[in-house]
Formats: sequence, C-alpha cells, structure tokens
Amino acid sequence: MDSLPFDVTTRGQISRQLANFALTLRVEDIPADVMAQAKRHVLDSLGIALAASGYDYAARTAAAISGLAGIGSHPVIGMALRLPLRDAVMLNGALVHGLDYDDTHSDAIVHGSASAVPTALHMAREHGASGAEALLAYLLGIEAGARIGAAAQNGFHLVGFHPTGMVGAFGCALTAGRLAGATAAQVAAAQGVLLSMAAGSMEFLEDGSWTKRIHPGWAGFAAITATALARQGFKAPAAAYEGRFGLFRSHMQDRAPADLSRCTERLGELWEMRNVALKPYPCCHFNHAFADAALTLRAAHGLQPEHIKRITVRIHPGQVKVVCEPEASKKVPANSYDAQFSVHYAVASCLLHGRFTLDELEEESIRDPRALALCARTSYETDETSRFPRYYSGELVIETIDGRTLRHREEFNRGSDGNPLSAADVEAKFLDNAQRRVSPDRARRILDLVMGLDAAPDVLALTEALTSR
Repeated sequence: MDSLPFDVTTRGQISRQLANFALTLRVEDIPADVMAQAKRHVLDSLGIALAASGYDYAARTAAAISGLAGIGSHPVIGMALRLPLRDAVMLNGALVHGLDYDDTHSDAIVHGSASAVPTALHMAREHGASGAEALLAYLLGIEAGARIGAAAQNGFHLVGFHPTGMVGAFGCALTAGRLAGATAAQVAAAQGVLLSMAAGSMEFLEDGSWTKRIHPGWAGFAAITATALARQGFKAPAAAYEGRFGLFRSHMQDRAPADLSRCTERLGELWEMRNVALKPYPCCHFNHAFADAALTLRAAHGLQPEHIKRITVRIHPGQVKVVCEPEASKKVPANSYDAQFSVHYAVASCLLHGRFTLDELEEESIRDPRALALCARTSYETDETSRFPRYYSGELVIETIDGRTLRHREEFNRGSDGNPLSAADVEAKFLDNAQRRVSPDRARRILDLVMGLDAAPDVLALTEALTSR
C-alpha cells in the first residue's frame, strides 16, 4: 500500500484537474471524429435500452422505482412512465446496461455510456442545455471514467468490485456538474462525496442475479446527488483518489497502482472516446473474439456439432474469473445472465446457430441439449500472449472427430478501435434493437434525432421520442 503516492501537498490534485477540465472544455475543442463517435455510442445505447424495456427485469425494476419515486417529468425509455430526475437516470441506466450489449472501454473495462448517456440527457433536459452541450457532458463522463478505470490496471475486477458502477459515478460527477452549472470547487467536492456512494459488487457472477444491471444507473443517481450536495457547500474529502483511504487504496488494498497519472493523462488531447469498443454480440466483451473465431471456423470448414470432439479457448488469465470460472456452472448456464458470462456458451451458440443474438439468450436456446453438449466439450487454457487489457484477443482450437486440429485467432476484438464497427454496422444494430419495441418509422426518427443532436437547441425532441406512447 505504501507504493501509492500520498503527499499532503498534492491532496485532491486529481479531483481538481478533472473538475477544471469539465468546466473549461468547449464544444469547438472536440475533434469532429470524436463528436461523431460520441453520437454513434449514444445511438447504440438508446437502441439497447429500447430493446431492454420489454424484458421482465425492466418491468420489475420500473415497478420498484416508480413505487418509491412517484410520477415525475422525465421520460423512461420504451415505457409509458415518467419519473423524477434521479430515478429516471437510474432506471434508464439499468435499461442501457441490462442486456450486456452496451459499449466498453477496453483498457478500463468500464461500460461508461450506460451511466453517462442517461445522466447527460436527463441533466440536459432538466437544465435546458443544448444537444451539443449534452454531448460534451456525455464525453466528460467517458473521458474521466475511462482514465480512472484504466489506472486500476484491472485491479478492481480482481478483488470483486465492478468498476462500471464505481468509476461511472466519478465520471458522471463531471457530466452532472457541467450541466448543473457547478463551480470547479463544487465538481471536485462532488467526487469526494462519491467516495462514500460509488459501489458495485461482482457477486452477481455466482448466480446470475440482476444487481449488475443497476450499477450504472446508481452511478448516475449518486453523481447527481453528490453534485447537489456539493453545490450547497457540503464538506467532502479532498483526496477522493490518492488519499490514504481514497478509491484506490480502500478498494484495491495491496493491489493499488503506483502511478495514478493515468487519471488525468493528456486531458483534452488524448481522447479515450476513440478507445471505447461497441459490442457486436449481447454478452460479456471478453467472449467476443471467441464468438468471431467460432463463426469463422464454422464457415470455413462447414463445421456441425457432430464433427467436433473438443474445443479449447485460449484466454488471458485476467479474464478467466469472469467468463471461465467456476467452469462447472459456465458449462451449464442457469439463465440468460449466466449465459452472457460464459465463454463456453458463446462459442457453443455460434457453432450451433451461426450467430449470437438476443434470441440465443432465450430460455429455449439456453436449455438446448445440443448447445449444452458443445459446452461440455469446451475447456480453456491461459494465454499470456493476449493483448488484454488493451484488446480482448482470443484463440479458438477445435479438434474434430476425424483427427483435424483447427485454429483461429482474433487479435483485436471486433468493435474496438483495432477492428471497428462501421457506421452502417452501428445503425443496423440500433434499428434491430429499437424495432423490437417501436415502429420502423419511429426508430428511424430517433436515429435522425441522435445524429443531429449536436445541432439541436435542446434534448426534448429526442427524449420524448424514446417514450412508449
């Protein structure tokens, strides 16, 4: 623990630097490609939320939150429901993240958009900000969250904390503070308040429970709360990150990184938005290279389940706990959430069906004896040559019953900056997701509103278009 810098002369430096960045960034400072990518990621998030709004978990979450909060003025995506500000952010964050189809900053392993999109849109709606200001505020959440998550060097995951909930809250403090008109000192203080609010446990991996789904929504809820407290002069710890009991020391203990410079590295010059990967498959990002490898081998060799003797997944040790262990349960997923975090099931589904979509997460698909038989023939071995955590590389080795050994390696997971999805791919994914809940015409209107958001006077038209009428 003593390796982490702790100097009273620099206490709060990270919080102050992030706060200053939040309040000095101008729309014209954002490179055109970063703004374009931001709109694509907002679009992707909203499409996923629309698809998710029809699921059982969404209805139960909505019933619980609306029962507590009552009626408000902020619309819920895909539902005929309006909630108060913070509650709408919480529920919409759960919708964006709940299908595990949302984007991931590869190095940080953080789903930043799931908290930053609802926080930015609803705070912009609350304060009458323009579409361009909403996008700028969204980018603040992505840039800060990615850096804080990357500084942990995968350490949060290894000790059982889910950084999407924790780190997302700190990123959203910049988003909320900018749109609320907070001062730099108040944005810095909000980060100190969040040290006692940000949370997220990985225990959901043990039984496929739903808690992960609410982490990013809670991050936005907590950030808005912390911002309100800070604006009223609430006294907060100064050293939220580098302090003796700050985020890294308290949560990572002896794994705390020695160099926290990544938290503020080249703010406004190096854009982490460019390193956020979109998902082509609705499952943990760690599984994607293996899904692509399975599809490639299936197509190249005409593989059918009866041809396969043994499947070996070669994966980085840092990913094993999430998608490979405990292996007995990964081979027999109990529900859709278990299946999303099983590399065994992702590979089996692709080999069996030639695809992995939301349909393959339905109960009938998960219980398919043919898929389970392929899962049973799948095992893993560790691969230190993987590019993890910068990219989620994956190699698949298939032994056939006629004695062949077939291999395929994906060095860069599809959707990352090393192997990006095209704009057309992103639009197609959005339309597929959105049209599960709204008409093709409405889906196209939402797409146009997002793509024109940087020129919109406000976010009202977009947020209203997302509701169920």
